[in-house]
Amino acid sequence: MVDTGASVESEEIVEFLKQDIQYKKVCHQIWSQRVIERATQERGIVVTPEEIQAEADKQRQAMHLEKAADTLAWLADQRITPDDWEAGIRLRLLTQKLADCLFGNEVEKFFTQNRLDYEQILLYQLILASEPLARELFYEIEEGEISFYEAAHLYDIDPERKRRCGYEGKVYRWRLKPEMASAVFAAPIGEVVGPIKTDLGYHLLRAEEFIPAQLTPERSQEILNRLFGQWLESEVNYLIHSESS
Repeated sequence: MVDTGASVESEEIVEFLKQDIQYKKVCHQIWSQRVIERATQERGIVVTPEEIQAEADKQRQAMHLEKAADTLAWLADQRITPDDWEAGIRLRLLTQKLADCLFGNEVEKFFTQNRLDYEQILLYQLILASEPLARELFYEIEEGEISFYEAAHLYDIDPERKRRCGYEGKVYRWRLKPEMASAVFAAPIGEVVGPIKTDLGYHLLRAEEFIPAQLTPERSQEILNRLFGQWLESEVNYLIHSESS
């Protein structure tokens, strides 16, 4: 059989990852997997074949793989076997179970202690390079000579934000610089705030809606992932240092 060059050896993959500066990232993912496997074994956490099957069925449905032949064709295209796929599903389910075991009871407490961080606003923002221009536009907007959206469309330093007329969407308090967060969250809805100077320029801000913090299922999962991610990073660092010493 003629070698078409379609096969890839393990050594080639490693060499490519090193050349593409991805080797460390992949190693970190492997170390994370080791930590998860060890931690779940120590705690007696297991994933049953039925749970793997249910998750596989969910994935097949999401990808519209209605027939077994469709699934096998998809796996072949991904260059993986059914066992590889099930191993990946097992690891993800183990990870979720471990996160629930370690931090499931901590989510509500963390949310309560950090409630302010999870408040949101529907934010419009205008960033300018010049303070005099920022002040001039502030007063023109206040006097109704130009709308905030028109000013953003004409004068913002970022082309993409210009196109959006300053629209930033829903923004968490913690994502804003402290001086910006304190000012815009304290201002009445619709009032222009600024100019506030940062390393990006001079900001004018306008909140169109205040969204109180709520512990929704999505936010619970977000907090759980955050707590687990911090724990996993610490455990991986310990593993690396213990193996190198």
